[in-house]
This record gives sequence, C-alpha cells and structure tokens, in this order.
Amino acid sequence: MRILSVLNSSIWLLACSHVAYGKWHQRDPTPIVIWHGMGDTCCDNSTMGSVIAMVQEELPGVYVHSIKLGSSVSSDRNAGFLGNLNTQIDKVCEDLSDIKELQGDINMMGFSQGGLFLRALIQRCPSLKTNTLVTFGSPHGGISRIPECNSDGDFMCNWMRQLASRGVYSWYVRDHVVQAQYFKDPERIDQYLKYNIFLPDINSDLGETNEDYRNRISALEKMVLVRFSNDNLISPASSSWFGFVDADGNDVPLHNTTLYSEDRLGLRELDASQRLDFVTLDGKHMNIGETALRSIVSKYLSPEQKADSRQKVMLVQGKYQ
Repeated sequence: MRILSVLNSSIWLLACSHVAYGKWHQRDPTPIVIWHGMGDTCCDNSTMGSVIAMVQEELPGVYVHSIKLGSSVSSDRNAGFLGNLNTQIDKVCEDLSDIKELQGDINMMGFSQGGLFLRALIQRCPSLKTNTLVTFGSPHGGISRIPECNSDGDFMCNWMRQLASRGVYSWYVRDHVVQAQYFKDPERIDQYLKYNIFLPDINSDLGETNEDYRNRISALEKMVLVRFSNDNLISPASSSWFGFVDADGNDVPLHNTTLYSEDRLGLRELDASQRLDFVTLDGKHMNIGETALRSIVSKYLSPEQKADSRQKVMLVQGKYQ
C-alpha cells in the first residue's frame, strides 16, 4: 500500500506537519489530517512527504498533519502491521486533540488502510470536527484475504502474513496483527462477529446501531470514497465503497447491505443528501496520478470548492506505480 512518488522534483519535500504560506489566499484553507497506508510512513519524502508538498502547493497556506504512531519513523511503519487498532485510534485521538491547529474544523485524507482508520477516528473521537473525509482504496467493508507484500524482503509485512496464517481469530493474532482486525471471512461471519475486535464495532455489524457513530458520520459535509478499477491488494475491491462478498463469492454492493438499508452509519443519509461521492480511478491499488490527486484535493478540500459538488472530477491515471 506504499505510494511511489513521481511528483515534480522541484517541489520542496516537507515532512510531517508543515505550513506553506500563500499571500494571495484570502481565505485560509481548512487544515488536513493524513493517514498513510500499510508499509508506508508518515514522513517519507518519497511518499507522504511528496503528497504533503503537493497538497500545500495546491492549497497555499494549508496546515497538514501526517499521523505518526510511535517515537520514530520506523516505529510508525511497524505500527501499520503490528498493534491494537483500538489502542492506536485512542492514542491518535488524544494526540490530535492537543494540536492547536486542529482545534477547529478539519478535513481528512486517508490512503489504503489509513482511510479506514480515519473513518474510525471520526466515529470515536468527538473532540475532532471533521468536514470532509476522502479515502483512497480503503477497506471500509473489510478484507476477505490478507494483503500480499510488495517485496519478499519486507520483514514486517511477511511476519504479519505468517502470524495471520496461524489464524486471524486466534487470541494473539486478533489483538496484535493490524490486518486481522479488519479481516472478514464471508464463510465464517459468526466467528468474525464473535472474535474480531475492531471492524464489527465500527461498522455496526453487532446488531445495534451506535448512535454516536451514526451522528458523527452523518454530520460530515462530504465523504468521498475512491476505489481502483484493478485493485490488486484490497479484496474485494468493492470494500473501498463499503461493499463486500457473500459466502458464495457474489459481490454485495453497499446499497444492498443492512448497513445501508438500516442506515446504521448514516451513509444512506449522506447519499440521499448528495454528500456521499463514489469515485473510480483506473489502475492498480494506490496507482494515483498527480493529475487525479490534485483534482480531488482541489475539488473536495479547497475553500473555493465548486458549488456543484457532483461535477465530474477529471481522473487521469498517472505516474504513481
């Protein structure tokens, strides 16, 4: 889930939280919180650093905070594989609540699993006031298989997969392997509901609607769900749009789920009021072109957003590989 940057080399790469000032901007853009995906880090100049710099070039004056778990970049990367998501989200909520630039309205942009975590953060962290959530290839509906590793030499990723192979619902794995905590076996839904410590709660799969979760999601000005036409990492790919598959492997889109029909998360309310956008990008997982990324940032996160939020975004497959 690592984004490989090919953004213009003339952009000054900025790590983690920085502010770029543009004197011509009459209205300060809303601060943005970013959460990276599996295998990436908060502040790698070739990935999130490039994204941050591009966002700040597109929105002069914007404050961008890239979430980091742990005291170092390496610990942040490791936390994307091993850790307890409930504990991690509580810690991020605490950390963000102490940042003065994030005390007012904010926007959020999450990449791969980072988008899922941001959505959970919105539901569980009442101190944050989120206007818009944009997620790229995020497994909102869960995953039916553990993600592959990009390299045989990626120790942490391969260790994660080895642990998961011992049983995603075993007591140790379910509490410590991040990807196991949003794994959902369509042939063993009963075990998923009983043993998964994270996803059943944030997706209101346990039979009762959490009104706090629903109210916080339905209060968003906009939720933007980006999926990839040939996603080779998130299975099923429809999970990026809150879809999943049944026990026979048939695709079940969001609109055919109980989550939507009973409006357990407020998604139906968002959809009915044209505040839920479904976007498709051509290509494989995290194959985001600079043109597409700039278009989405400008359309959804700019103070000068177009009045018609349904206007089609020009999504061009670009240079990320």
